[in-house]
Amino acid sequence: MENLDYMRTPPQEVDSMLDADFSINSEIALTPQEKDAVLDEFWKYVDEQRKNFLGYQVNLNMDYSTDLSRFLDVHINNVGDPFTQGNLTLNSKKIERAVLEYFAKLWKAKTPYDAQDGESYWGYVTSMGSSEGNMFGLWSARDYLSGLSLNIDPKAVEKAKQASHNGFLVRATPKHVYTKPVTVDDKPAAFQPIAFFSQDTHYSVVKAMNVLSIETFYVAGSGKYECPLRFPDDYPRNYSKGYLDENNWPLEVPSDENGSIHIPALVLLVKFFAEKGHPILVNFNYGTTFKGAYDNVQKAVDALVPVLKENKLYERDVYYDKNDPSKFDTRSGYWFHVDGALGASYMPFLGSSYTKPVFDFRIPEIHSISTSGHKWIGAPWPCCVYISKVKYQLTPPDDPMYIGSADTTFAGSRNGFSALVLWNYLTKNTPVDIAKKISDAQSLASYAYDKIKNVSDTIGIDLWVERSDLSLAIRMKKPNNALVFKYSLSCESMYVDEVQRNYCHIYIMDSVKKELIDAFATDLLKVGAFEN
Repeated sequence: MENLDYMRTPPQEVDSMLDADFSINSEIALTPQEKDAVLDEFWKYVDEQRKNFLGYQVNLNMDYSTDLSRFLDVHINNVGDPFTQGNLTLNSKKIERAVLEYFAKLWKAKTPYDAQDGESYWGYVTSMGSSEGNMFGLWSARDYLSGLSLNIDPKAVEKAKQASHNGFLVRATPKHVYTKPVTVDDKPAAFQPIAFFSQDTHYSVVKAMNVLSIETFYVAGSGKYECPLRFPDDYPRNYSKGYLDENNWPLEVPSDENGSIHIPALVLLVKFFAEKGHPILVNFNYGTTFKGAYDNVQKAVDALVPVLKENKLYERDVYYDKNDPSKFDTRSGYWFHVDGALGASYMPFLGSSYTKPVFDFRIPEIHSISTSGHKWIGAPWPCCVYISKVKYQLTPPDDPMYIGSADTTFAGSRNGFSALVLWNYLTKNTPVDIAKKISDAQSLASYAYDKIKNVSDTIGIDLWVERSDLSLAIRMKKPNNALVFKYSLSCESMYVDEVQRNYCHIYIMDSVKKELIDAFATDLLKVGAFEN
């Protein structure tokens, strides 16, 4: 088993605060002076850490307290569908809808929202980060590709009446029931989706697939079939055999050296399972977590469409009654989700002088996109914008009278403050302003890359300094634990020429300035900055 100790939390001694400093006495309340002293101590810690924050794609350049502090003393809950006001009137759904409309236009979806137009957009602002957006997209994909249809139970009202005998209170809301598709005997895999994602995909996608019991190509293939990829011919240049299992299957779709999905391998893997009749679920990345790489979504889709058409998965009729052929639904036999947690919120603003891959709804085959609000934009807590189309909207398993709105989202009760934060940012920063910020970030990323390369040359140690095209991340050899803590560096293990390397990376967000890069480089030059 690999030694992953370097990925653990740095030694406690680099953090002067102790858990005991914040212990709560259940019998005696703190005095105002004691409470202020504890909070002051915590503020000193937060303030110091944010000054040196380099390792994660979070924008700390925020000023929401000036405009929004008064709303902190109000419970704002966007429970239910954002396009239905509902009975919990302390919500920010009108503001949420404005944010959704903004991103729908940004990503070239059909606007305005129209519940009767399947090509129109639908979405919501999540309570979690893009982990929730990815989870919801994959959940929608699973049910859609499994052919499930939700319908009103015609006997629900009568059942409620019967159950109310003897004075019991029984809700009269008609319940929904799942209708499963008719499986044709010669196509047993027709409603068993297989998922594909690259080795640079965020861990939330893997977690979501485990939670949702979505079968990946690796689980479906390894030990059951011979892998359609031949090593090394079908793999990217310098791909490590250490990523293959004992059956010569990769756990994920291989990535190119820059971190983007290796399209030829993706096509071969998809073709293998499409030919067996499986519907196809692909998660693309637009700004990968560690390398900051952008999948060439348009190129990948163009390569996959012929495979889908050849195997009658580009469009198919799903039947629900063997005796009634009129009961059917026409759907695609694939779902393409774009995890744009980082890149989808700023790459659209990058000027025409940059060559950037298309990822949005200009590609008609795209089903859903998510982006984090706390990353490029910046928010005090994780949040995300999820956008899909009306025709792909997941029908809720319940339509609760209690909240006066269909429960169409993942979270149930949703943080209504996040929509307010995103709206505040978007109304204060024009597209020109955001374009300037991202252009400056690209320039600073180039500066940081050159600066760390210079450190590598000066100390005579190969720091493995790398930057993917248009990435805001610079990856390098992991320094000692004290520097990992000081700069909140993210660390990851990777194979190069069959040898495990311990990397870290820094991210150039709007809150990162040249002075911080210079200070980081100065620390890297000090004796002992690298333990081996």
